[in-house]
Amino acid sequence: MASSYTTSFGIEKIGSGEQSGAWGTTTNHNLDILDRIASYKAVGLTGTTTTFTVREASPGSGTENLQDGMYRVVKFTGALGGNNTVTVAPNTTAAYFIMINATTDSGSSGPYSVILTQGSGANITIENGKSALVYMDGAGSGAAVVDALSNLALATITASGDITSSGTFNALGDTAASDKAAVGYTSAEGLILTGQGSTNDVTIKNDADADVLEIPTGGTDVTVVGDITAGGTVGATGDTAAGDDAALGYTSAEGLILTGQGSTNDVTIKNDADADVITIATGATNVDIVGDVTAGTVNADGDTAAGDNATMGYTAAEGLILTGQGSTNDVTIKNDADTAVIKIATGATGVEIVGALTLGTDLSVANGGTGASTFTANNVLLGNGTSAFQVIAPGADGQVLTSTGSTWQSEALSGGKILQVVQATKTDTFTTTSTSFTDVTDVTVAITPAATSSKILVLLTGFVGNSSTGNANAFLSLVRGSTEIFIGDAASSRVRASTTIGPSRSANGIAYGVSIAYVDSPSSTSETTYKAQARIGGEGTMVDGRSGDDSDSDNEGRVPTSIIVMEIGA
Repeated sequence: MASSYTTSFGIEKIGSGEQSGAWGTTTNHNLDILDRIASYKAVGLTGTTTTFTVREASPGSGTENLQDGMYRVVKFTGALGGNNTVTVAPNTTAAYFIMINATTDSGSSGPYSVILTQGSGANITIENGKSALVYMDGAGSGAAVVDALSNLALATITASGDITSSGTFNALGDTAASDKAAVGYTSAEGLILTGQGSTNDVTIKNDADADVLEIPTGGTDVTVVGDITAGGTVGATGDTAAGDDAALGYTSAEGLILTGQGSTNDVTIKNDADADVITIATGATNVDIVGDVTAGTVNADGDTAAGDNATMGYTAAEGLILTGQGSTNDVTIKNDADTAVIKIATGATGVEIVGALTLGTDLSVANGGTGASTFTANNVLLGNGTSAFQVIAPGADGQVLTSTGSTWQSEALSGGKILQVVQATKTDTFTTTSTSFTDVTDVTVAITPAATSSKILVLLTGFVGNSSTGNANAFLSLVRGSTEIFIGDAASSRVRASTTIGPSRSANGIAYGVSIAYVDSPSSTSETTYKAQARIGGEGTMVDGRSGDDSDSDNEGRVPTSIIVMEIGA
C-alpha cells in the first residue's frame, strides 16, 4: 500500500511494506514537521500581500521542503508602508496559530496592521504591537479565519497587567462577599462593584490617582471628596479652586461658580448640537458669544482700544464708543436689507451717509446747513455770512447770473455778444465724383447753444474746383444736422447749393478760393452739428484743398479748409 499524507501538515504515513531502507529519511522529515508544530518562527513581511504556506500542495515521499506555516507561534517582522494581507495556503489546511504583529513603519503614516485571510470567509486583523490566537477552518475557497478567544468562557481570569478591550466588558453574574475586586451584574441590581480593603471597599480615583468617590470598609455611606448635594437639583456648597479642571461651586458672595481649565478655553457652554455658544478663553477674562446677543440692554463699561476689530465701549467723558477695524471701512452701519447706511472709511475721520439726511429741525448756517426747511428747484443759494441763505431764482429764458460787484443777480445777456466759438480745420485734401451731396471729411463742428434765442454764425472757407476742363461745376452746401441751410431756391432741375465753382476750362483744372457766411437760428439748446457737403455737376472730380491736376510745381498749391461756428446772444 502506497504512502498517504495528513491533510493539514502533509505528514507522510508510510504504507505497509513501503519504503524499505528509506524509513529513516521519511521519519526524520516527519519529525522536522512535528518539531516546527511545537516551535516559534519570525517571518519578515514586505509590500502589502504575503502567501503564508502551511504545507506543500503535493507532498512527496521523503521531501525536505519544510514551510514557515508549520510553526505554531509566528512573529511577523519587517518595515511596512501599508497594511499587509497574509493569505494562509492552501485553503484546505485547518490549523491554529499564535501570531504577533511586530512590524515597523517604513514611512510616516503607520504603524500598520496584519490582515489574516484563507478564503472568502471572515478575516482577522492584528493591529501593530498586538497578538492573536487564531485558527483557520480549511473550508476551501470559502475558508475563514477565526479569533479563538472571541467567545472565551473562563471561570476566573487572573491578569498581572492591564486588561484592554476594544469592545465592551460584560459581567454576567453576581459578586460575592469575599471578592476583593469584582464587577458583576444581576437583573435586579444592574452593574455591581464589589471590593474589600482595609480602609475602603470601593475607591474611584481620577487621573491624578486622587480619590473621587469612596465607600469605607464595611460601610454603606458614600464619601465624595468634593461637594455633592442632590435631591432633584444638584447644589454646590463650596468654592472652586484654580486647579479645578471642571468644577461647579457656590459662595454667598459669588453665587453660582463655573470653573474650568482647558488648552483652548477654560469654560465652554454648548447647545444640544454640540456647538459652542459661550466660551471663555484659557486664562482670559473676556467672554466670547458665538451667536447673536439678545438682551433688554447691553451696557459697556470700559474703553475700547486701537487694535479692536469690532468693539462697543463706554467712558464717562466719551459716552458710547464704537470702534472697528476693516480693510475698506472701520465702521459700517447697515439697515435690515444688509445695505450700508453710514460708513467711516478705514483710518478716516469723515462720515459718509449713503442715503438722504433727514433732520428733525433745520440745520443752521453755523452748523453747515442752509437754515431753510425747503429749497425751490433750480434756485441759487447765496450766503450772507450770518443767517439763512439768500435765494436767487433762475429768471427769464436766456438770462444769466451776473455780478454787480457786491452780489449776484439774474439778468438778460446784452444782445449781440459772442457767447462761444467752435472751429474745425482740415489741412489734407478731399475729392469726390458723386453727383449727390457728400460730407466733406473732417469739416464738421458741434455746438450746444446756451439759449433758444441765440443765433449761430457759420463761416466756411475752402479752395475748391473741378478737375475737368469740360462743362463741369463743383458745388458746396452748408448742412445743419441733416438739413441743408443757406441754399438757392428750387428751379426745375437746377442744383440747389450754398456756392458753386464753374469749369476751369484749363488743362490744369484751376481751383478757386471760396467762403460762405451765414447766420442760422437753430432755436434749440441741444447739441447741433454743422458741416460742409460737396458734389460735382455733370462730369469731372470735385476737389478741395488743391488744384484739379495737383501737379508738383510752384504753380500749384495746398490750402486748408475751415468751418467756424459762433453763438451770438440774442
